[in-house]
Amino acid sequence: MPKKKALLLWLVLLFVVTAIVQGMALIRHGFSARDAPSALETYVARTTRKLAVPSDARNQKNPFTATPEVLAEARAHFADHCAICHGNDGSGKTEICQNLYPKAPDMRLSQTQGLTDGEIYYIIHNGIRLTGMPAWGTREKDDDSWKLVLFIRHLPQLTPEEEEEMKGLNPKSPEELKEEQEEEQFLNESQPSNQADKPMHH
Repeated sequence: MPKKKALLLWLVLLFVVTAIVQGMALIRHGFSARDAPSALETYVARTTRKLAVPSDARNQKNPFTATPEVLAEARAHFADHCAICHGNDGSGKTEICQNLYPKAPDMRLSQTQGLTDGEIYYIIHNGIRLTGMPAWGTREKDDDSWKLVLFIRHLPQLTPEEEEEMKGLNPKSPEELKEEQEEEQFLNESQPSNQADKPMHH
């Protein structure tokens, strides 16, 4: 048997044995979203993501440039729509995404930063099946998603001041809104002019 055929047969056999061992481990331990993906799952997921983006979409150029105005608009949009899963800093260290399977990537790292603008736009605009990433925007060209691409490129250089500003733009839960309302009411009642208006009780 030629060496190339023997090597190919060996690789196929190794892949089958690895798949069987992985399958048995999954059956024994269950399919918990708390587990870290195996190396094989990570490889398959990244390859699938790459194959899912059509080549014409991959090569698209961003029609916007990273001006301070565009970045400010995209930063506010990210804080309001994306940070609940990805975090203001793009790390993915949020309660939602740490409990997803697969977990959200740290968008500051090469796995995201190494993608083309067209790939990032396509992922934002069309989502990724079998993950927690939904499709955003309209079916037509989506300017907001292109601006988000620029902000995602900016994430590795995000300043503490920008991140602090984003906290004020994050959506608030009903409990947080109620707490803010009660705090504001308490502060208003503490003002001397408001206390003078209160009726005296005996």
